[in-house]
Amino acid sequence: MRIGGIQVDGRLFLAPLAGVTMLPLREFFAEHGASLTHTEMVSCAGLVRDNAKSLDMLATSGRDAPLVVQLFANDAGVLVSGGEVVLRQIGGRFAAFGINMACPMPKITRNGSGSALLRKPELACDMVRGLKALGLPVWVKIRRLEDDADTLRFAGGLVRAGADNVCIHGRTQAQRYEGLADRSIIAAVAREFPGMISASGDVRTCDDVTEYLGMGCAGVMAARGALSNPFMFEEWRGEFRTRDGKISELVNFSLRADEISGEHKALVLMKRLAGSILRNEYGSAELRRLAMMSTSLGEIISILDRRK
Repeated sequence: MRIGGIQVDGRLFLAPLAGVTMLPLREFFAEHGASLTHTEMVSCAGLVRDNAKSLDMLATSGRDAPLVVQLFANDAGVLVSGGEVVLRQIGGRFAAFGINMACPMPKITRNGSGSALLRKPELACDMVRGLKALGLPVWVKIRRLEDDADTLRFAGGLVRAGADNVCIHGRTQAQRYEGLADRSIIAAVAREFPGMISASGDVRTCDDVTEYLGMGCAGVMAARGALSNPFMFEEWRGEFRTRDGKISELVNFSLRADEISGEHKALVLMKRLAGSILRNEYGSAELRRLAMMSTSLGEIISILDRRK
C-alpha cells in the first residue's frame, strides 16, 4: 500500500525517538515487522555547519528502509538548507523528509523548534512548502493543541501546504509524556482528512493499533510502547516467538549494535529493550535491577541467558 507518498507493507511504524532510534535499533525493528522507521531528530543547523554528530545521524544501511529522516529547525530557510545537505549526502536512500513539530523538551522548544512551532502556523506551513519543493514526500509530527479546533486548523494547514502525512501525538506540549493521550481529537482530524493522518501516543498493544486504525488513521506510530515490547510489530503481524527466541534475537541485536555504534551505545539500547524479557517472572525485579546496572554487553547477555 502507499501511505504519505511511501510504499509500505503495513500500517504500523516505528516513531522517531531522540537518543534511541539509531541505525542498529531501526534495523532491528524493520527486520522484526516495522513497516517504516524514522531517524532521531537531526538538527538542520548542525547539518548546515557540517557538524559531525548531525551528519553521523544520517547513516543508513538500507536494512532500516523505508526510512524517514526527521529534521528540526526554527527557521524555514535553515530547514530547507538542511534538507539539501541530506540530499547531497545520502541522495535517494530516504523515503521522505520528516519535520519535528512535536518535541516538548525545553532544550528544543526554547529556541523555537519542536512543539514551539505549534504556536507559529504560518512558519510551520512555510517549512512544509520549502521541503516539499526538494522533491521528497513530507511527513510532519505534531501534538494536540489545547483547543481541539486549533489542532484541526493547524493540521489542516499543513495538509494544504503539501504535507503527505501528519502524525498527531495526543498529548499537549504542557503534558510532555504524562497522562493519557487524547484519541478523540486524532479521530476527528483523521475523519476530516482521510488517508493523511497517522496517530501516536500510548501505542502499547495490538488493540491500541486496531483502535487507532478503526478511527480512520492511515498509520500508527509506536514509540515507548515498542521499547517495552520489542516484538510488538511481529505480534501485530500475527507472528509470535518463544521466550528463548526473543532472547536470541536480542543477543544478535546487541552484537550488531556493538559492531555499528560501539559497546557503550549498544549497552544503552539493550537496557531499553531487555526489561520486557525480564518482566512478570519470579525474581524479575532483581534481574531487571541487575540488567540496568550492567557495565558491559557480556554482563547483560549473561543475565538474559539466565531466563532461557
